Amino acid sequence: MKLLLLLASSLLALVNAAPHDASFTPDVTLHVTAEQTKQSCNDIKEVVLVNGTSPGPSIRFPEGQRVWIRVYNDMRHENLTMHWHGLTLATAPFSDGTPAASQWPIPPLNYFDYALYVPIGMAGTYFYHSHVGLQALSCTGPLIVEDAYDPPFEYDGEKILFTQDVMPDTNDVIEAGQLSIPVTYFKHISSVLINGKGGGPRGGDTFCNDTLSVINVEPGKTYRLRVIGGNGVSFDTIGIEGHDVLTIIEVDGSYTEPYNTSFLQVGAGQRYSVLLKTLTNPEKQFYYVQLETREFGPLIQTYAILNYGPRTTNPFYPPAKAPITLPPTDPAFLDYKLRPYYNAPGFPTAESVTRRINITLYLEVNNGGLTYLINGYTWNETVPKEPYLVSQYKNDGVGWPSMERALQHDGLDPEARAFPMDLGEVVEIVIQNSGSARGKLESHPWHIHGAHVYDMGSGDGVYDMAANEKKWANATGKPILRDTSVVSKYGAVAKENELSGWRTWRLRVTQPGVWMVHCHLLPHMVWGMQAVLVMGNASDVLSLVPRPQLDGFLEYGGSAYGNATHYPSGLVDSFNTTEWEE
Repeated sequence: MKLLLLLASSLLALVNAAPHDASFTPDVTLHVTAEQTKQSCNDIKEVVLVNGTSPGPSIRFPEGQRVWIRVYNDMRHENLTMHWHGLTLATAPFSDGTPAASQWPIPPLNYFDYALYVPIGMAGTYFYHSHVGLQALSCTGPLIVEDAYDPPFEYDGEKILFTQDVMPDTNDVIEAGQLSIPVTYFKHISSVLINGKGGGPRGGDTFCNDTLSVINVEPGKTYRLRVIGGNGVSFDTIGIEGHDVLTIIEVDGSYTEPYNTSFLQVGAGQRYSVLLKTLTNPEKQFYYVQLETREFGPLIQTYAILNYGPRTTNPFYPPAKAPITLPPTDPAFLDYKLRPYYNAPGFPTAESVTRRINITLYLEVNNGGLTYLINGYTWNETVPKEPYLVSQYKNDGVGWPSMERALQHDGLDPEARAFPMDLGEVVEIVIQNSGSARGKLESHPWHIHGAHVYDMGSGDGVYDMAANEKKWANATGKPILRDTSVVSKYGAVAKENELSGWRTWRLRVTQPGVWMVHCHLLPHMVWGMQAVLVMGNASDVLSLVPRPQLDGFLEYGGSAYGNATHYPSGLVDSFNTTEWEE
């Protein structure tokens, strides 16, 4: 009911839309540039930056508010979008920042005003990043939604730990090599950064002796450490020297019951808040935060400093030897262990599931070229030629996805290349790994836009709903909500098309729109591991934005976009948040 009131309010606000002219001041302004930059021990190269840095500035605002974020594309030769990772933008269908699904990208030397409406109940840890090509490797930064009321846990302060991967070459060189036939680019990441810095072993005999980021703390305090997986290629395992208890209290924007762990496994796009209790009588001035990459390529270690001593401008450097031994990768890390902090009366039981969508992942090898297929089809930024939502509004020959065809193809309409869902239904989404033509398996962190899903767990082999329900019957409590989960490979190899490793989500469909679902490893996205979810029928979705406000969004560089010669028009300047709760 609250969501319906919110949607109705959005339409009323649209009626009063006005140009964002010289009198308008956005809440946040981001300038995106491409500049020659040195990252850690890597060579100077062109890097996409936000307000001159990578990661970009932290954005913070309270839940229950409307926020306008103006994003300038100050690059001269590249398109840009900005995605607000984890936020479900049901009332702002063109603000999700996905160029293949929801909006035309921002042309060079143009800007776009993103409307973010964050309901009560979505306080948590998020981040923003470009959704064009490989730009998210560096065009990214933290986004924190603050609690409207006191959070359910007490702590003395907050710290951010933001991870990033660095590739040895520029984005265009990497992308061209990945998309060539045969593939000519197989280099691995060259560095991993924590809060923009990093150093340590980089595989083989290579060692990066660069300066480290510093997290200043005081003895005997409790800090909320927000860990953000801004990494776009690696899987990271993180621990802190001398601090064996990290208490998880939030995952992907949802509070959890406290759960103690000595380390974290962080897939690309995942976020955790942990309570870190500092030592009352530390034995030394500083301790190392240690990160190791897993899954792909040689082992890379990087570090940050947990500093108990006086704040100093003197640099810190990585240790010659790793101070702690991190455990091997657990393919089922935290599965069936975390519980929501708040009661989940709306949790959809197995009996309420109306149907199952099977998403089967397969790596096709064709003349040496690589393409990821989802149920036999691929999707990338050039297929289709215009954003899916735009095509639907314009009736450009891309038919609305057919439920009848979808029911015959594991949930996918092969003609529309989309997974349709009706509002109100309960869908079980099974993401199933399979062996490639080369017999290889890889793990995939999967991210859903437009919704949070109940994470029903994972396993080896083929998904068995009855067996999985038994696991939950023997557990206490309900599953947690997530927006990013890892589909683990479990084994290293499998026969071609052999199903091996799965992840299951459960979703009550409530938010109309066109939303992406995809692997969050950027090279896998370039190779096509992404798809479109269409939630609601044509009337549900296409009535979200009326004319004439709609028209400015439907063309590349349309009037909803601004530049040096004109202000954007057709945007909403007011929004009623009085009845705003999730």
